[in-house]
Amino acid sequence: MGEEQEKFVFVINHDSDIPKYQQLVNGINNAIAENILQKGDLLPSVNAICKENQLSRDTVFKAYSILKEQKIIDSVPNKGYYVSGETRKVLLVLDTFKAYKEVLYHSFVNNLPENIITDVQFHHYNIDVFKTIINNSVGKYYKYVVMNFDDKEVSSTLSAISNDKLLLIDWNIHSKNENNYVFQDFGKAFYNSLKDAVDLFKKYRSIHFVYPDYTNHPKETLDNFRKFCEDFNFKNEIITDPKKFDIQKGIAYISISDRILGHFLEQCKEKDLEPGQDVGFLSYNETPMKKFIYKGISVISTDFKELGTKAAAFITHDEVVQCYVPTSLILRESL
Repeated sequence: MGEEQEKFVFVINHDSDIPKYQQLVNGINNAIAENILQKGDLLPSVNAICKENQLSRDTVFKAYSILKEQKIIDSVPNKGYYVSGETRKVLLVLDTFKAYKEVLYHSFVNNLPENIITDVQFHHYNIDVFKTIINNSVGKYYKYVVMNFDDKEVSSTLSAISNDKLLLIDWNIHSKNENNYVFQDFGKAFYNSLKDAVDLFKKYRSIHFVYPDYTNHPKETLDNFRKFCEDFNFKNEIITDPKKFDIQKGIAYISISDRILGHFLEQCKEKDLEPGQDVGFLSYNETPMKKFIYKGISVISTDFKELGTKAAAFITHDEVVQCYVPTSLILRESL
């Protein structure tokens, strides 16, 4: 067991809204994350912390008790507290919880070592929720993996996190050149995937893109849909009101919403239309079940497993990460 680390000192902000015991917890977690403290290192005594920082013994005991419960530190009678492990906490901020996000999450955590704990939170495209999550997390985590969304305050909110600790994922919106990122391409890659299905689309007299007005899906996908239809002379329509979704024979439908997929299959049954023959359907975002639904649902999707794997690599390696995850077409019977 090492000597008490003179190089490690607590810095307590008595004017902060963060409780003092939590500042102590954050300080030790950060010191371990930055390798200032390592396994076996002794921590300052309770009395020393109280004296140096004008804290009560109850405050210090509470902080050390939390860290002991998390198995980050331990104690030996007459010797004091020491670092018992090298546990590091990371924060994963996603937009919403959906089946394909579950694929991303499991890929992420399964590629992390056992000493890394992942906290997951969801912003639901709400900037106030997002700001609360980020502002309350600053200084508490080793690294941060954040799913971006379209709000002008996102970038300024994230500026509180050191760039080498932050990874943006999924959507290239309001990012900076110096940011670490793992993005998917909602534009050209989508166009190229549609092009790979051009012969199948020729079976139908028109293509309808169901883009509900409640969606937060990037609008560049719509722009590339229009370009595709113009380049290959397809009649087309964009449906923004889900109530007007009424399938017709001879139409191929593209949808970014799995709710629409459910309505499509219901209407096929009601109208006795065969997917892939009478009507077509192309879904956005692969999920584990789409290969089994009906006779299989065709999808355009990025590789969420690969996205999770690359995000995990950012956590385990101190290297700059700037890359795009491929988007591809997966053909099944629905188209």
